[in-house]
Amino acid sequence: MEEIIKKAEILIEVLPYIKRFYKKITVIKYGGSILAEEKIRHSVLQDIVFLNLVGIRIVLVHGGGPSITERMRLKGKKTEFVDGMRITDEETLLVVEEELQKLNKIIVEELNKFGAKAVGLNGKEKGLIQVKKKRAKVDLGRVGEITAVDPSSILKEIKNNYIAVVLPMGRGPDNRIYNVNADEAASWIAVALKAEKLLFLTNVKGIMRNPEDPNSFISTLTVKEAKTLVEEKVIQEGMIPKVKASIYAIENGVKKTHIIDAKLSHSLLLEIFTNKGVGTEILI
Repeated sequence: MEEIIKKAEILIEVLPYIKRFYKKITVIKYGGSILAEEKIRHSVLQDIVFLNLVGIRIVLVHGGGPSITERMRLKGKKTEFVDGMRITDEETLLVVEEELQKLNKIIVEELNKFGAKAVGLNGKEKGLIQVKKKRAKVDLGRVGEITAVDPSSILKEIKNNYIAVVLPMGRGPDNRIYNVNADEAASWIAVALKAEKLLFLTNVKGIMRNPEDPNSFISTLTVKEAKTLVEEKVIQEGMIPKVKASIYAIENGVKKTHIIDAKLSHSLLLEIFTNKGVGTEILI
């Protein structure tokens, strides 16, 4: 009986958070590096279904990097990156979209199986993600830099209580298709939707001052502090795009961003429904 009462007390504790975020939009970016692990994926998707069923409007943007890299390896094609961006020729672009579509279908089917209503959306359709060719120190091929997001197709779905699952492809003014960074896509989509929150699900706890020191974890950062840590090279490698995407989102109207470890059971619920949270939050 005591265990049942404790469960009831926990439900009562989350009521203020449910009330605060009811009908508000939360954008979640789910990294490709943790999509392939079925146990983790199911735990994350069950959390997302819970959020959806208590009235929070969810948009899920997903990557697919490791799946794409493995597919290219099997084809005997070398994968090259420049500043974290995949050089994307015509053949690679086809693989990118095929793998993203496969992952999108899996996510939608599993969300539906867990009790939600979910729909897959391709960023290249209906002007959802508009891009221009990204310029860099070398030619990246078919890699796009976002210029605009039309959120109307997403709004239509989430207003009907669907979870919108977006794969990050974009279309240019030349009508050509481009590969788009998923962190950047999630950030721009969150801004276009005037989202309450933007969360990045990763395979690390959050931002650390020293990756070798577990006690150097940073639970809260301002935008100014985050910029300083990037400039001082405290934030490095794969965390840089997430932090830059967070900064862009907050400077353009999103109230708060979070970087959390998807491997931690129910990390999404703990981050949203508790004061302390479990990851790094970035705010104005």
